Amino acid sequence: MAHRDWHTVTVARSADQVSCDLRGETAVLQLSSGVYFGLDAVGTRIWELLATPMSLVQLIDTITTEYAVEAERSEQDIVALLDDLDAHGLVTIGERS
Repeated sequence: MAHRDWHTVTVARSADQVSCDLRGETAVLQLSSGVYFGLDAVGTRIWELLATPMSLVQLIDTITTEYAVEAERSEQDIVALLDDLDAHGLVTIGERS
């Protein structure tokens, strides 16, 4: 995801997936392709937050605060995860108007 104004980028779970909790981790199935995707504990927290569409900046701020991580590191890791999830059709990334 090219760097944009994170305040206008909205992220949400795709409708073409199902997920389940596996004792603190999450397995997500992309329905069209049948590919499973595994998320660790932090990825699971991000997945939980994406149940409700939110701006990328809100997501980064929440994870940065909850995990006491540097904002730059949090942004890099979240953007990388979202790029991967987007490539697998598991999230939708759009611009808020």
